[in-house]
Amino acid sequence: MNPHVLIVDDELRYRELYMQILGAAGFSTQAAASAEEALSILRRSVPSIVVSDVRMPGANGIDFLRQARREHPGLPFLLVTAYADVRDAVNAMRFGAVDYLSKPVDLDELLAAVRDGAGIGLEVVEQTLPPEALRGIVAESPAMRSALLDAYRVAQSDANVLLTGESGSGKEVVALFIHRNSPRRARGMVTVNCGALPASLLASELFGHEKGAFTGATGRRPGRFREAEGGTLFLDEIGDMPLELQPALLRAIETSRITPLGSDKEIAVDYRLVAATNRMLLEDVEAGRFRQDLYYRLNVISIEVAPLRERVEDILPLARHFLARGRVADHRLSRAAAQVLLAHPWPGNVRELANAMERARLLSQTDVILPEHLPPAVRASGAKTNPEEPAANNPQDVRTLEESETDIIRRTLKQTGGNRTRAAEILGITRRGLIYKMKRLGVV
Repeated sequence: MNPHVLIVDDELRYRELYMQILGAAGFSTQAAASAEEALSILRRSVPSIVVSDVRMPGANGIDFLRQARREHPGLPFLLVTAYADVRDAVNAMRFGAVDYLSKPVDLDELLAAVRDGAGIGLEVVEQTLPPEALRGIVAESPAMRSALLDAYRVAQSDANVLLTGESGSGKEVVALFIHRNSPRRARGMVTVNCGALPASLLASELFGHEKGAFTGATGRRPGRFREAEGGTLFLDEIGDMPLELQPALLRAIETSRITPLGSDKEIAVDYRLVAATNRMLLEDVEAGRFRQDLYYRLNVISIEVAPLRERVEDILPLARHFLARGRVADHRLSRAAAQVLLAHPWPGNVRELANAMERARLLSQTDVILPEHLPPAVRASGAKTNPEEPAANNPQDVRTLEESETDIIRRTLKQTGGNRTRAAEILGITRRGLIYKMKRLGVV
């Protein structure tokens, strides 16, 4: 029999998400919307482990834990908690919780914690992306592949997703990937740039308006929420949304209902929400620029899109992909041009690379792209490298570099008490980039 997990959360989206992720990993699952319902289930059958939210209406997760452990002393509990409840979750370890996870939940950590907590030694099944899911997306690097794997895992649910990463790194590509691999793919993905309009116009753009709602409102407009009916609503640059408009967005997310400007009637809407930002939203929350409750509503699942400099394996495939967009599809990169591209740090990320290839394609009079066809800033990076200097080819040198990198990562993790997010900040890389390095180097 498959190990059985009881999932307890008052929010349907979380229950569906956890059931999907754990089910795909080989667990059988059952869900309850409250502590009371979960206790009733426990009286009929005992699972291998319970995964419970902390903050719920009625009896909260800790009350549920204490009562359930009185009736089932050996039952493992894994608590899932928002940032503000972490202290409560840590204290709950005294009542028998085996571990806790903070929202937004990392999917790999959820699977690992459930396996460890249940003590079942379930064999880890390596998940890969089916080729048909990619459909033209260029993703050769482990960093991008892992981000897309997380996106593919959550695509089947309606859980809200927050995409983070630098400007131009490809967050909209990941949003479209989620939509195309979701049950909502038959409908469109509607995109709104939240930083492009002032609050008054953005409210009309999102929620629509009635005729005469404001000066210039000569007709009725449905708004983007209704245009996304049955499909996906992608809110880009969500961190730039005006503070005064955030309560209306929060209500729309919580109730799936909107009120057009100039109307007193609420309208039910059915959509899947994906948001993206290049800002550090938690810092904005602490500074009072972004609502904390809205942040947690958006951030059910967080997927970080690594910058291009951490996805070196993607640079040349992406460059060739952008060259093939032109009318002449047989442009190719010279060896020297390829070396220059690999040497550049790409502060503008994929967007900068796309522009560089467009420029090179237009300037090239033949089918070969040479360094002189590339933008000056890109060529300058290549000039800093010494082409005369031979590459290190001593295997012992490579091992020494890997050993040094392993030592630095281990010391940093020890310094942060195993906190990967803080360690990544200290090392100057993304959390996802740190996890890839740990996997590659065998750091545990």
